[in-house]
Amino acid sequence: MNSLLNRAEVFYEKHEGRVSSFALIAGFIFDSLTLQRIDLLFENLIIISYLVISGGSILLLNHYGENPPQKSVFVRTQNFLPLFIQFAFGGLFSGFFIFYTRSATLSSSWPFMLILLFLLVGNEFFKKYYQRLTFQVSIYFVAIFSFSIFFVPVLLKSMGVLVFLLSGAISLMVIYLFSQILFKVVPDRFVGEKEKLRNSVLIIFVLINILYFSNLIPPIPLALKDTGIYYSINRVGDNYRVVGEKHRWYESLPLLPETISLQAGSPMYVFSSVFAPTDLNTRIIHDWQYFDDATDKWVSATKISFAIKGGRGEGYRGFSKKENLFAGKWRVDVKTERNQIIGRVRFNVEKSSNPIVLQEKIL
Repeated sequence: MNSLLNRAEVFYEKHEGRVSSFALIAGFIFDSLTLQRIDLLFENLIIISYLVISGGSILLLNHYGENPPQKSVFVRTQNFLPLFIQFAFGGLFSGFFIFYTRSATLSSSWPFMLILLFLLVGNEFFKKYYQRLTFQVSIYFVAIFSFSIFFVPVLLKSMGVLVFLLSGAISLMVIYLFSQILFKVVPDRFVGEKEKLRNSVLIIFVLINILYFSNLIPPIPLALKDTGIYYSINRVGDNYRVVGEKHRWYESLPLLPETISLQAGSPMYVFSSVFAPTDLNTRIIHDWQYFDDATDKWVSATKISFAIKGGRGEGYRGFSKKENLFAGKWRVDVKTERNQIIGRVRFNVEKSSNPIVLQEKIL
């Protein structure tokens, strides 16, 4: 046992940078492949296990810091505890970044996504700070709150302001109970940093609430699976038959707005497929907007609301219709009733004298 620990310790000290970088990349790839649906038991058990590992490692690390171990095996274990914390936090924020990205529109949610990305990538450089109790608990609270934001709606089959406030209250309760355990395990360290801990948790709590009520947090657990702009949409059995304009491959790249030829007197349709957890039923809005060159602003022209039902892996399908479009820049925001943007369809409408080449698809 000692020989194995010696080898592991020597190898890690010699290749620490490479091991950490490999673990970060491998963990992110693993989470990307395994974390598919936010409402499945396996996915949530993975995240809960990371929370347990990080919480247990924080308690043990601080216990050893206040009560130095005598046996060599525990001394070596103490040296590896910051790595366990780093591993667990890396797994947590990797999973959060994947889940929140699926529900995010960068134009509206970039501040929160930037925080998650910083915590994910910055985890590589945080090792020296993992010896500090306030830092450990602060990052742990961010993880607990980020998890509660989507786990509570999944459990309650509902979302909205009251559910978010409940998520915050549960997060505060969990971190309070964790603090009480810390007080029992490491009373001297806890008392010495009690005020810093309290202030840090309150600042994080207020910041996340500001981001939420400013609609800067993605509307997780909803996620946009598919969108499109079409000339016609018809229900055919369990599927939708859509007819749109055929484009060359480079005209349909994800970051470029689609160009649609204007058909006088004909409406346009926007199709969306929005995933929601099983039994979570809510309403979404298609907000049709055009860009006003005179004011240099986007102007809402039509808002169409309809209900969606949760449970379908590919998302609940629906569409909206807009009459009297005119040439210019257009977009349709797919959003919640709280105006949280789930996704966006961008397209340019142009007049064309050339014949329109159409293509039909089944969705």
